[in-house]
Amino acid sequence: MSKLVHAQWSSRMAFILAATGSAVGLGNIWRFSYLVGDSGGAAFVLIYLACVAMVGLPVLVSEWLIGRRGQKNPIHAMAELAAKSGQPKAWALVGASGVLAAFLILSFYSIIGGWSLSYTLGSVTGRFSGQDIDGIGAIFGNLLGSPGILALWHTAFMALVIWIVARGVTKGLEGAVRTMMPALLLLLLILVGYGITTGHFGEAMAFMFRPDWSAVTGGVVLAAMGQAFFTLSLGMGIMMAYGSYLGEEVS
Repeated sequence: MSKLVHAQWSSRMAFILAATGSAVGLGNIWRFSYLVGDSGGAAFVLIYLACVAMVGLPVLVSEWLIGRRGQKNPIHAMAELAAKSGQPKAWALVGASGVLAAFLILSFYSIIGGWSLSYTLGSVTGRFSGQDIDGIGAIFGNLLGSPGILALWHTAFMALVIWIVARGVTKGLEGAVRTMMPALLLLLLILVGYGITTGHFGEAMAFMFRPDWSAVTGGVVLAAMGQAFFTLSLGMGIMMAYGSYLGEEVS
């Protein structure tokens, strides 16, 4: 019987794009800006960067190494490495908790993903052209008030995700990130340009990045730590899974 060959990333760049795609999500686009403005501005940013450097990055590298060494999903990788080290197989619960966390996050990310598909179609068809703030708000309210439409878009988003995952690492995930990540970068640049040329960009930057150390509390430090983990997709089994597709020759 032939030995099952474990799939691998075709290149280091593919792995980097996938890992970046996991990190650059709603947690940084929506939540981070709110936390910065509400938690001391630049003071929060400095605490956040310290959490990333001193805690987040070591945990990130550890998850990659566990995944690459185990060459299996997070649950089986933790169980196998624990057994090889003479430790209880209960360590598999660490991997299981990460998988559970990923499913819980997917439960609301998939809803917002459905909204995104709806808005993408609306943008292409010109549904938002000429609408003021109230009109845009009414469109969103109508979407939220239509359970059937929401279920349809949610199903469409999940079907797309399942299709990509079912195609495997090379044909599925790599193909998706090679298209989606440049598109995301382009959209972000367009949004930054739009923000600079319209509205009150200077005031927004001052609101977000002027340091206010009086706003820093224990809760703010914990929020910065949580944001660091969310930024790097830690504790969700994602980086272990990505690491399992790294070849031994990749450093």
